Amino acid sequence: MKINSKRMVRTKIITVTGVCALSMLAIRAGAQAGGGGASSQGAQAVQLPLSGRPGQGGSVNSTETAVPGTTSSINTLNPAVQVQGPYTGSASSVAAMPFSGHLSFREALQRGLVYNLGAVGLAQAVRQASGASQVARSALLPNLNGSLSENYLTENLKALGFHFSFPGLSLPTIVGPFNYFDARARLTQSVLDLTAINNYRASNELMHSNELSARDARDLVVLAVGGTYLQVIAAKARVDSARAQLDTANALYQQALQQRGVGLIAQVDVNRSQVQALADQQRLLSLQNDLAKQKIDLARLIGLPPTDQYDVSDDVPLPATPTVEFDVALKQAFEQRADLKAAQSQVRASELARSAARSELLPSVSVSADFGEIGVNPGQAFGTYTVAGSMKIPLWQGGRAKGDMEEANAALAQRRAELEDLKSLVESQVRKAFLDLQASASQVDVAKKNVELSRETLDLTRQRFEAGVTDSVEVVQSEQTVASAELDYINSEFGLNLAKLSMARAIGGAAESLVPPPKAQ
Repeated sequence: MKINSKRMVRTKIITVTGVCALSMLAIRAGAQAGGGGASSQGAQAVQLPLSGRPGQGGSVNSTETAVPGTTSSINTLNPAVQVQGPYTGSASSVAAMPFSGHLSFREALQRGLVYNLGAVGLAQAVRQASGASQVARSALLPNLNGSLSENYLTENLKALGFHFSFPGLSLPTIVGPFNYFDARARLTQSVLDLTAINNYRASNELMHSNELSARDARDLVVLAVGGTYLQVIAAKARVDSARAQLDTANALYQQALQQRGVGLIAQVDVNRSQVQALADQQRLLSLQNDLAKQKIDLARLIGLPPTDQYDVSDDVPLPATPTVEFDVALKQAFEQRADLKAAQSQVRASELARSAARSELLPSVSVSADFGEIGVNPGQAFGTYTVAGSMKIPLWQGGRAKGDMEEANAALAQRRAELEDLKSLVESQVRKAFLDLQASASQVDVAKKNVELSRETLDLTRQRFEAGVTDSVEVVQSEQTVASAELDYINSEFGLNLAKLSMARAIGGAAESLVPPPKAQ
């Protein structure tokens, strides 16, 4: 039997060539399929923090607590503003807003609204929430990616599953080296994914809630800065009153020395007058120290250097005592309070997060496509493409969806409870501000009358002392009564202005009503 050797060689060549072609086809197909298929992992519900209350580390409150009355004082309310957390600090404002050294009430509010750390922090929270909303939206928009690869490789045919045997033929196990080039663009698009849709809606509600919280922070800054400014004015008035009392005490002491020199009074009266003058001097030093610290605290709130080397204005452009009825004020508060609206937005966000968790059990649909050129080299590349549609049907995920729904239900229940609590808090703040406003207005009238009577009594007592009808004890007592009455009047004025600020904050919109917008150029 004759065998054609040329035909056998040709057959071997064709066989080896065919096997190599199959190997290359398998490699190219794997390269094209790498980015063309749809992702098997669907969107997951975004879980919200348990609490929806922003700014847990900071607060601003005004108080007017009752203090026991004394025989020398009519003051029964002790007004104060308490600032905690980030609202006690600020970013520097001097570079952007040069400071003249004289600080008015409105300038202090304007600086605080821009540079107080409480307002700055919540403004950045709005930016952060906006970024999170864009991330959530990206799951609903097309995603386009590109890739470029150049490969040089050898391949093991047995590892790929090619087993070929033919009597008289010997095929190579290793083929190559060879190379291929692939430039490709890949597109993925979600067609229907209720979880991703609800996640995006929830993120929008959270962003809206942060915007409302930033508005509420402006009211808190007004209360913090305005209340501290009023404290500075009250401290300054106490210093002025103490200085006037010291001048009076020194004048009485000099008068006592003169009367002692001519033998009209005893030495004990001179000593008593001097003791009173020294006590007034100590009191003045203490009040001056308190004023300096109050001014440093105010500077810290509005971005000024922490120093007391500046002046404040005694003019406080607060509106007259409002005559609004309580029911009207409460209605305005429920309609205007930004923190109440933020809490309502938090509840809506939690409801959408729960819907997103429920949607994890529903099918989702997506499409994907890729187009590119693949070949041995860029000059010999040919265009190829893939278009695929897929539907993901959740069958069993190990209880993940049930766990997500449990977390979402817990957050929703908590935020609903916080909303109800906030409604009660708003009503209590309006009631307290209303009571403080009424009490402070009445107290100012009483304190003012008391100052007038105390000063008149002091003048009459001095005249009696000059005439030798009484001793210095009665004069010293009259001085102390005047000092106490003036402090009562200062506290009353401070309490009334603070009550006005508190009412503006309790109703809502304090920043808009007290700080006018900048004039258009």
